[in-house]
Order: sequence, then structure tokens, then C-alpha cells
Amino acid sequence: MQFFLADPQGWKAPVIRPDAEALRASSVEIFVHAPYVLNLASTNNRIRIPSRKLLGQHAAAAATVGASGLIVHGGHVNKGEDIAVGIDNWRKALQKAQDDGGLPTRVLIENTAGGDNACARRFDELARLWDAVGEFGVGFCLDTCHAHAGGEKLLDIVDRVKSITGRIDLVHANGSRDGFDSGRDRHDNLTVKNVEPGMIDPELVAAVVRAAGAPAVVETPGGAEGQSADIAYLRAHQ
Repeated sequence: MQFFLADPQGWKAPVIRPDAEALRASSVEIFVHAPYVLNLASTNNRIRIPSRKLLGQHAAAAATVGASGLIVHGGHVNKGEDIAVGIDNWRKALQKAQDDGGLPTRVLIENTAGGDNACARRFDELARLWDAVGEFGVGFCLDTCHAHAGGEKLLDIVDRVKSITGRIDLVHANGSRDGFDSGRDRHDNLTVKNVEPGMIDPELVAAVVRAAGAPAVVETPGGAEGQSADIAYLRAHQ
């Protein structure tokens, strides 16, 4: 399972869960998602420096629940800025964390859906990012909605990702409300009836989960009912 330890849209420090001990002792594999505001690539000191602090806080808090990974979006630079600077900012952040004793939870970089200046939307940029940060022991989280909306086809995507990262640690098995290469991050259920042209075929998502050989979670709408149906679909197609 996956959860946040603070407001995903805010800068507040994480809150240690009262059930942390039970979570550590459970047989369920746990992942923590960092807040969406965190952007280690940013050229803005008012974003980049707090992002580094937040990264360390959430990695420490994730360790208290026995998390296998801390999911962090790939981040971006602003329009007109050189993405190489953002990639170097990623490297500097992880180098500083290593120099300070290392992070207690593995960082899982997640591919993102939008932005022409994103560090992990297109796999060409992801390869550049991995060349810069792979030595720091980071992992990878593959989001199927983000890949589809970001312009990366799901067919053979596991092989393409692993040729860059060498690993996939977690799959976010999500449908998409929008078409291929839309740049829009809007998740949809896998079990939606009458899949429209350009939407994600749920069989492709199931195939990604099978090929990745990694844990998978759904981040789909519909509450317990909608997500339960998506989980049942994935289990039936493994």
C-alpha cells in the first residue's frame, strides 16, 4: 500500500503515524509518496532548498513505517531554462544527502505526465537524469497514466525503462482520462466501460504489471469501490 505522511500539496513536515510499529511488523509492503510540491530540479532557491529539507524529513519518516521506498516526482525547470541545470540540481541534492549520512529510505523517482521542461516525462530526459543520479542508489516508479499522457507508449515500456534504469521498484497502475501525449495528469479507473480511442487499454496496464515483476498500487478514482474493482481486474490478469 501507499500513503502520504503530510499534506501532498503543502510544505509541512511529515507526521509520524500512531500505527507505525504495526505497519513495520505487517507483511504488507509499504510505500510513502512525497508531497507533490517537492521539486529537487527547480532553479528557484525558494523551492529547491525547502525541497531538499522536505526530502530528508520524509525519507526519515518513511523509515519509521518500514517503507520500501519514497516516491518523488521527477521535477522540472521553468520554460526557457536548461533542463541540464535541473538534472544537476537533482545530483547535488542526492550528493548532499549522501554527504550528510545518506537517506534512510530509498528514493524512487517517478515519471511525470506533463511539461516540456520535465526531468522524467520523456525517456530521453530520464536517461540523462539517470546518468547523473543512478550512482546514489535511487529506484524507479513507473506510472502508466503518466507514461501514456507523457507520450511514451505502454507497449514494451518495461524493457525500455529497464534499459535506462536497470530496475522498476513499483508500478502505479492507473488508467488515463486523456489521450496519448496529452500532457495531462488525470487518472482513471482500469475498469471503465467502453474505452474510447486514445485511452489506455486496461490489458496493457495488466501487461505492464506482469512484465515489471514489481509491486503495484492503483491511484484511481471511485474510492474503495472503484479501486477494489481495479485491483480485482489486475489480480485476474496476472
